[in-house]
Amino acid sequence: MTTARGEQPQHDAGVDPLVCLREPTDPACDVFLTGTVFLDIIFTGLDSAPVRGTESWARGMGSSPGGVANMATALARLGLRTSLAAAFGDDHYGEYCWDALEQGEGIDLSLSRTVPGWHSPVTVSMAYEGERTMVSHGHEAPPLDGALPAYPPHARGRRLPRARPLRGVGRPGRPGRRQGLRRRRLGRHRPLGPGRTHRPPALRGLPAQRRRGDALHPHRLPRAAARALADKVRYAVVTLGSEGAYAVDGATGETAEVPAIQVSALDPTGAGDVFVAGFVTGTLADWPLADRLAFAGLTAALSVQEFGGSLSAPTWGEIAAWWQHVQGHARQDPEALRGRYAFLERLLPAPARAWPLRRAVPTIGFRAAHP
Repeated sequence: MTTARGEQPQHDAGVDPLVCLREPTDPACDVFLTGTVFLDIIFTGLDSAPVRGTESWARGMGSSPGGVANMATALARLGLRTSLAAAFGDDHYGEYCWDALEQGEGIDLSLSRTVPGWHSPVTVSMAYEGERTMVSHGHEAPPLDGALPAYPPHARGRRLPRARPLRGVGRPGRPGRRQGLRRRRLGRHRPLGPGRTHRPPALRGLPAQRRRGDALHPHRLPRAAARALADKVRYAVVTLGSEGAYAVDGATGETAEVPAIQVSALDPTGAGDVFVAGFVTGTLADWPLADRLAFAGLTAALSVQEFGGSLSAPTWGEIAAWWQHVQGHARQDPEALRGRYAFLERLLPAPARAWPLRRAVPTIGFRAAHP
């Protein structure tokens, strides 16, 4: 994807997952987010974890906006009209992140602000052995009182900092923390996905806003925990690693489980945010539970094959290229994959490129697009 100043977003034109639901009275944005934008520097191709007193060389490196920008980018690339309210540093990092999101991804930043004299939070991520280690640094942005509205704008979905007024950004130093997502349901706004890990014995201690939620996305919890959480929230979704994912609809009792897609993982940074973006896209489009869960797993699987969080979020063109590839060259049973993802046929554009795909890796300092 492009990040150079003045370039236009290179998303897949004409792909709108909500096209059948849109009405003239709809809000201007589908999803509104607020949180901390980090400048992410990602090193990949490390043979092992860094060892004290030694110098490690990585075979790959990329730079991109991170933090809340991971989910914002993933949603925008999936065709949702995305608005982000965040503070940006008054430095080259902040300028780069702003241009990457606004010019490169087409994200609405009209409610974001550049803070004079404040430097951008930075995260260095090192990927090795299927995992990653992150080091972050940053200072909380000064309050932007008066710069942002007292209440979030009208949107189909919202992601807000938990227990925090809408006046700036979330707390730096916690790039992996998932915050509240809100969705319009019959004129009321309810949380759609706080996303912190909770175990069944602690359910009674959940904060009130969690107990009233629409969805919760904990990690690596057993199916029994998902069913227990479904008593407290509308949707409970559990990712099961190599086994796939499991979801429960707390309102209807419906369950869904999909297997993981086998891919060669390069970097897991941001895969959780991409998973949530895929699930939210399917939810706002009113897809069946199993379809939105499968789509979330697919977007996350495609993302781990590339550098970084926002860098790796797939577009519809890349999803189409994958779909063409699995027709006869998938590692898993092609018939099973064709059956599970047949719902994509009505959405996918004609793939412009062959699979596997390669992206240009953005590097701070380029003044124009490079092949």
